[in-house]
Amino acid sequence: MSQKILAAVEASSLKAEVPTFSIGDTVDVHTRILEGEKERVQIFNGVVIAKSGSGTREMFVVRRIVAGEGVERKFPVHSPKIATIEVKRSGVARRAKLYYLRDRTGKSTRLREKREETAAEAGAKSAGKKPAAKKAARKPAAAKA
Repeated sequence: MSQKILAAVEASSLKAEVPTFSIGDTVDVHTRILEGEKERVQIFNGVVIAKSGSGTREMFVVRRIVAGEGVERKFPVHSPKIATIEVKRSGVARRAKLYYLRDRTGKSTRLREKREETAAEAGAKSAGKKPAAKKAARKPAAAKA
């Protein structure tokens, strides 16, 4: 009963359109910042290393390197302070949390990019065609008699 009430109250605070992004994606987070009477948008870009929570409590952590120093920021997904979340690049992650990137520097922090399938490749797969480059089948060596 109480879960239904909480869900009803939280529904008003949820954003209508939340972009789909996952762990390992490189994102630009456009944050609204108030400076006196003026409001401006500041962009924080980096790799999503963690996601947690659900509903209005859903959060994600973005990590980037600034002047050789690692900087992490934790953002609430449904916050009104976040203008937009732009996915720049999708990375392949085999873990739920990428905390191991904290110990790495330089090129070792890069993640492999997810390969998007083109329409031609998808059509070839559904038609059951075999790839053009076909390796020769290995034949077992004849037994010596």
